[in-house]
Amino acid sequence: MIPTKICGITNVSDAMAAVHHGTSAIGFIFYKQSPRGITIEKGNSISDQISNRVARVGVFVNHPQKFIDKAIQTVPLDMVQLHGDESPEFCEQFSVPILKAIRIKNKHSLNHLDEFNVHGFLLDTFTNDQYGGTGKPFDWSLVNGNGRHSIILSGGLNIDNILDAILSVNPIAVDVNSGVESSVGKKDHPKIKKLFEVLKETEQTGFNFG
Repeated sequence: MIPTKICGITNVSDAMAAVHHGTSAIGFIFYKQSPRGITIEKGNSISDQISNRVARVGVFVNHPQKFIDKAIQTVPLDMVQLHGDESPEFCEQFSVPILKAIRIKNKHSLNHLDEFNVHGFLLDTFTNDQYGGTGKPFDWSLVNGNGRHSIILSGGLNIDNILDAILSVNPIAVDVNSGVESSVGKKDHPKIKKLFEVLKETEQTGFNFG
């Protein structure tokens, strides 16, 4: 099965459901402007109550290095996802592998991938008013020809479209957030179960979140 991250985890119950059904990683959003944002302390509390076999990924948006380092050490995190306007230089300062999120607006959105020395790129949907969590897919055909990069696909993925998305983009992993929610910040456990039933048709890529 393709490596999968369930992102936007805000409580222990949702984390445990994701782990039970087969997630590779859970994502904590440490961006207070996000409706799914939590504190470092809450992330640590949730992390303490779930299996260590599942990776912890912290999501940050234009945070200072000191704040990110604190989260890495406190939770602790296996990987950091930088979802803002961070520079290539900023991405090279950390002790864990880095995912750089790229918000896809058009074909030019992919022009700067070669500038970054990171573990992978998480491709998400561009909007003017928010960093991720839009619940909307982007035009997957824009990714054609970028096979030399390690792509984690995100943006509006759900039970109905995720197999088509994987076939179109051929990512090394997928990231699902709003597609398995009952309301913003609250996961729908039957949807999580169904998602992993669907994903059992996919193949392992060898990618690890951390």
